[in-house]
Amino acid sequence: MRTSVHTCLKAVLGLFVGAALCLTPQAAALPGAVSPSVTAEAPPLAAADPAYKILVFSKTAGFRHDSIDEGIAALRGLGGANNFTVDATEDAAAFTTGNLAQYKSVVFLSTTGDVLNAAQQTAFEGYVQGGGGYVGIHAAADTEYDWPFYEGLAGALFHSHPAIQSATVKVEDRAHDATAHLGSTWQRTDEWYNYRTNPRTTARVLASLDESSYSGGNMSGDHPIAWCKDYQGGRSFYTGGGHTAESYDDPAFRRHLLGGVRWASGMTDADCRPETGYTSLFNGSSTTGWKQAGPGQFSLADGTLTSVGGMGLFWYNAQEFTGDYSLKLDWKMAGDDNSGIFIGFPASDDPWSAVNNGYEIQIDATDSADRTTGSVYGYKSADLAARDAALNPPGEWNTYELRVTGERLEIFLNGRKINDFTNTDPVRSLRQGHIGLQNHGDGDDVSFRNIRVKRAGGQEPGPRTGEVKGVNGKCLDIDNAQTADGTKVQIWTCNSSAAQKWTVGTDGTLKALGKCLDVSGGGNADGTKIQLWTCNGSGAQTWAAQSDGTVRNPQSGKCMDASGGTWNDGTAVHLWTCHTNANQKWTLP
Repeated sequence: MRTSVHTCLKAVLGLFVGAALCLTPQAAALPGAVSPSVTAEAPPLAAADPAYKILVFSKTAGFRHDSIDEGIAALRGLGGANNFTVDATEDAAAFTTGNLAQYKSVVFLSTTGDVLNAAQQTAFEGYVQGGGGYVGIHAAADTEYDWPFYEGLAGALFHSHPAIQSATVKVEDRAHDATAHLGSTWQRTDEWYNYRTNPRTTARVLASLDESSYSGGNMSGDHPIAWCKDYQGGRSFYTGGGHTAESYDDPAFRRHLLGGVRWASGMTDADCRPETGYTSLFNGSSTTGWKQAGPGQFSLADGTLTSVGGMGLFWYNAQEFTGDYSLKLDWKMAGDDNSGIFIGFPASDDPWSAVNNGYEIQIDATDSADRTTGSVYGYKSADLAARDAALNPPGEWNTYELRVTGERLEIFLNGRKINDFTNTDPVRSLRQGHIGLQNHGDGDDVSFRNIRVKRAGGQEPGPRTGEVKGVNGKCLDIDNAQTADGTKVQIWTCNSSAAQKWTVGTDGTLKALGKCLDVSGGGNADGTKIQLWTCNGSGAQTWAAQSDGTVRNPQSGKCMDASGGTWNDGTAVHLWTCHTNANQKWTLP
């Protein structure tokens, strides 16, 4: 039987109870196309969670929300469709050590005022510290103002609210299970709380309010409305939505609650560490600064890059990264797929240059240990037990943090450290090069979102200018401030002159007086002259500061060295085998 596209279908899963799903001719013509500002209906979970129980607690000692019954019904519906059982109570006597032990998480559903006595508080503290989960909904933030543990657990407490109205919610994290189904913005009507403190420094903010989109916000433009955090051994998720009864009939809000419950109950993982100071390299709307090398491509839809064909590399050519930095990105496999993130490779339109000169952090479900997810491909396996405990399955989002400190690479998966690798190859450098995403080949469908970077100390990547100081506190100096190609570079008493003002470029160069620090003839022998030369983009003019204080030329694998053993004014610098003695230690701007 043929069904008209105008026919509305009632979803049978508890996730969509009360929601009608209608297909228009326009939507049917664009399967899978979702505007970044439009909420997508969430598909069923890829695999059933093991059965578990949650406790929904809705005692009120202050204002009572009319929507509590609808909230309980919604959670029961979600549980029936997603393999968890809901026990609902307003009896605080349920808060005993023995009783709480049967639940994966406890939901505070619009509780208000002082709802637990001292013994019950102690039991709940022990439950959380033993790994239990907490989910706070709406007025859970209007609860237990005089209990410091609870304030820390909830993340922030209620201050005030304006009238119920529509507002734009900015979705900051599209990897967490509570927000992965949403677009970059979410338009909804609710009672929008202001909070006494901003939780951003102690929790991972998942969504925030655009205060210009409604009236009555008082948090100076940074207004978190949903967040998660690890807290004293347990997990805490809070959402400010849920005042209105209509919220609990909204499929997107129901899926939001489901994700919060699943994460707090330990059914899925996410990086819930506080996050500040990152700069976006890909924000979902533009690929400016990125370039495809080799065959294949990445498609862009719903703020997501997805690999197509290959083997190629989609690399960030707008900037080379030097020094210490943290790279974060969200990724998802459709099944047993293959991809990876490359770092520390030179600019090239040949994808094999990244393979041969950089390092790949692997995404692959099945291969040898040093070639599966979390490994530094071909060099070091992840800690498999830690990796498997943190890894979300195909169909769910994961978050990588790749933290580069000197020649050390730490890999975090969903906030858990799973690998720690140190580069000892003198030809390669983790602190010098570009980043890129691999499109491995046909059938390897891996998606990426929210690619961002932060320099050590919150400093964003960019050129830095100042003195380069070496042995005996002397400065790297251009002889007599001359600019002819081949001019001697030396150490000299610091004098703040232009001949001692060096710019550390994002491309790995060291520039002064408009020219570059250069290894004569691109040589690699001990004693090769280091000089001033017209900038030409060659490996002879690329330098990488190391965590041990040396400055290395990656092409030769050798270090900048102040010659001799007296180091007076005028001592020349040259290339030498790295040994980390005082005459190879440099402080860059």
